[in-house]
Amino acid sequence: MPPATDSRPEIRILPGIGPLVGAYDGLILDLWGVIHDGRDPYPGVGDTLARLRDAGKKVVMLSNAPRRSAAVIEGMMAMGFDRGLCDQVLSSGELAWRALRHRAAPWAKALGRRCLHVGPDRDKGLLDGLDLELIEGAERGGFILNTGPWRDGARVADYQALLGEAYRCAMPMVCANPDIEVIRAGTRIICAGALAAHYAEMGGTVHYFGKPHAEAYTACLEMMEVADLSRLLAVGDSLTTDIRGAAAAGVDSVLVTSGIHATEWGLGYGEAPSQEQLQKACAAAGAFPIAAIAAFTW
Repeated sequence: MPPATDSRPEIRILPGIGPLVGAYDGLILDLWGVIHDGRDPYPGVGDTLARLRDAGKKVVMLSNAPRRSAAVIEGMMAMGFDRGLCDQVLSSGELAWRALRHRAAPWAKALGRRCLHVGPDRDKGLLDGLDLELIEGAERGGFILNTGPWRDGARVADYQALLGEAYRCAMPMVCANPDIEVIRAGTRIICAGALAAHYAEMGGTVHYFGKPHAEAYTACLEMMEVADLSRLLAVGDSLTTDIRGAAAAGVDSVLVTSGIHATEWGLGYGEAPSQEQLQKACAAAGAFPIAAIAAFTW
């Protein structure tokens, strides 16, 4: 019997975002892998953002960064971005902070105040204003705030003992970044999502904030004040978070191919995969953008 094939039409590979934007009122843009590489802006991104602004398009940058939105904006300005081009930013860390600050959900009310922070020192700003008692290890009655590994180059296995003890103490986890991995200036590193996924596999309770979860897109819609989902376009480099998340929210999406998937396709920055590579990858992920672009250029 011949193998099953996906019946969806071919995904267009376009030279840039320009040919698409006329059909949309607003764009939801990923940051890491689309706008910058964690250290520097990608070539042509500033010009593209300026063109969107001049065209009157509403733009929200939706990032799975485990820091508050203001801290993400500060980081972009340090990279050289114009403040006027990145004024609407929503981070997964911001969403997690709001949930822990306001405690509106029943699960959040039940967390208590004892918190084990798993993550690097640069993420500790996420704790400001939360009135938490930081603990040094796993404790019954506490919870984990997971913002990622303590250092670059860490492996999930490095956290096995800690997560095992936390599971035995029935500690719930708040994951402020669902990404499994990211590429920083060409180096692949694990993110908070990798630790959270392992903890969930162990049987631990995990509360996620950020893409691909629906609450992130709902918050974007509120910021953009665009009621018609068909007039929104999401742009991202990850099939599992950006493209799948947009589809679940009912939003069209465009895949930037020289981001997180570039290595598996053997691509350099600004290069596009073959049509066959693209179709197979999208079918395997169950995530289908309306188009693909090699880089976030006009």
